[in-house]
Amino acid sequence: MTIKPVLQSVVTCTECGHQETGTMPKDACQWFYEFKGCGKLLKPVLGDCCVFCSYGTAPCPPIQQEHALRQA
Repeated sequence: MTIKPVLQSVVTCTECGHQETGTMPKDACQWFYEFKGCGKLLKPVLGDCCVFCSYGTAPCPPIQQEHALRQA
């Protein structure tokens, strides 16, 4: 089962609380995210595959696909 993934996710900085909308890659996890304003470099929380799964409003597309397959 293939789903149309959400590709935009709002990421929140753990340092200053600033939020940015990031575009997620369709077929990979993103291990780092650097905020343009404060320069904070985020890394995933232990156990998460990427920064979007840890700090974003939507999980990365590979995880979205995995969840869709589980629910099918």
